[in-house]
Amino acid sequence: MSAPTKERPAKGKEIKDAEDGEEKKGGKLKLIIVAVVALLAIGAGLYFFVFSGGGEDAEPAPVAGIELPLDDVTINLAGGGYLKIGVTLQLTEEAGETAPGTAKATDIIIDMFSEAQPTDVTGNRDAMKAELEKRLEEAYNTEEAGDIVMGVYYTSYVTQ
Repeated sequence: MSAPTKERPAKGKEIKDAEDGEEKKGGKLKLIIVAVVALLAIGAGLYFFVFSGGGEDAEPAPVAGIELPLDDVTINLAGGGYLKIGVTLQLTEEAGETAPGTAKATDIIIDMFSEAQPTDVTGNRDAMKAELEKRLEEAYNTEEAGDIVMGVYYTSYVTQ
């Protein structure tokens, strides 16, 4: 009777198993490297978005100064009817205590609202106010004068 023999794998198979083990270790190493690179990229992106926005380049917000009330104006609307509107301009502290002339603002108000339809002035008050504020800021806020107007308030608003 012969002794039981252990079957030995062929030499080629041992080499193949060793290579599989090395490939498994290499795969884990590649995965770790990819994860570290991804974390670094995410960290760099967060740093860029969080810290790049607030620098010395940001302009300080204007400080409110005096309010300049304008006389009420009655305007004939383009589609019939009329609008009686009163406006107050919120000036910046930079404007100082001397108020700018109001003729330019009154002209802009008349020009803008005389082109409006009755449905515009009754249904789109906030949109009309935003447009008026934009026009007044463009007219008054210049490089030479600085920021003068920072807000517009309706003090009366009557349509018929």
